[in-house]
Amino acid sequence: MKFIIAPDSYKGCLRSIEICQYLAEGIKQIQPAAEIEQMPMADGGEGSVEAIVLSTQGRFHKLKVYGPLDDRVEAVYGTAGNSDTAVMEMAAASGIELLPKEKLDPLRTTTYGTGQLLKHIIDAGIRDIIIGIGGSATVDGGAGMAQAIGYRFLDKYGNELKMPLGGGNLKEIAEIDSGRVPPELRKCRIRIASDVTNPLLGKTGAATVFGPQKGATPEMVEQLEENLKHYAGKIIAAGFTDTCASPGDGAAGGLGFALRALCGAEPVSGAKLIIEITGLTQKLAGADMLITGEGCTDFQTAHGKLCAVIARAAEEAKVPAVLVSGALKGDLSGLSNLFAAMFSTTSAPCTLEEAFAQTPANLVRMGRNLAGIKK
Repeated sequence: MKFIIAPDSYKGCLRSIEICQYLAEGIKQIQPAAEIEQMPMADGGEGSVEAIVLSTQGRFHKLKVYGPLDDRVEAVYGTAGNSDTAVMEMAAASGIELLPKEKLDPLRTTTYGTGQLLKHIIDAGIRDIIIGIGGSATVDGGAGMAQAIGYRFLDKYGNELKMPLGGGNLKEIAEIDSGRVPPELRKCRIRIASDVTNPLLGKTGAATVFGPQKGATPEMVEQLEENLKHYAGKIIAAGFTDTCASPGDGAAGGLGFALRALCGAEPVSGAKLIIEITGLTQKLAGADMLITGEGCTDFQTAHGKLCAVIARAAEEAKVPAVLVSGALKGDLSGLSNLFAAMFSTTSAPCTLEEAFAQTPANLVRMGRNLAGIKK
């Protein structure tokens, strides 16, 4: 039999490559001759670089860049095998997990390091770039990123604002100068891998919805909203775009807006993009079973989350899809037409810590059970 193992990560527990390995181990114990394709997956957020590099036999690259605050961090990006495509995650440079909770401050945190990473890739001659923008620590509207690319933000006296900008400095912007932006930027195809559809401003915007997650108090949310409104107004007045209400403009604290308006980037479904780049559709040919999964499956999975998108690809290839998740919760009737079977790795009531500790062994057991199903 031919098995395709293509899970998302179990966040906080196991990376997707580890899940692949444990399931494959169990399958091999029952079917030593089985053909197994391990394809760690992601949806544009954490793990996207690893998923694309490992699934395409690509390469990892490291670069020292500016972190969300003052410290320098070592960010990793990848290049896909047999292609000129680079993939980066903004969280590698500007992510919330790079800061302890007590240091979160969206008035100061910046996407400058993300811009350094993007410019490095462009300077390396790569023109097809994928940016995953989940997990940010920032609400700077992508201004820091823009500065690192070459945009200059000037105050009312014509002086350049110091680098890097954070969310608290945006109201000081009076003028935007693009004279130092490298012309190569406009030759790039930049795709934003994100399933966030929030606009930049308003009740569902970057400051209101995501600000509190990044340490913003109610007072800070109001300030950030006003600053983003001012910032967006300057970018629109300068003719870079005519709106800040496009779906995804509010992603990553407004980074989605800056990437679209100032870098010509295109928002796309992260899940669909990862499937395309990794070649999952082609590898489904001749497969007998696809196994996918995530940390916790609930009703939201049916609404465009990675496992559902993968299952639909398997359905088109007429390959039965099996879901193996850390937990199954609530009404899952919306998934019954997508999966031939759905399983939870937990086998008995236990604490979360116990469940995490037991997951490797439970995945091996699950692999054995699935391998026991004869074609």
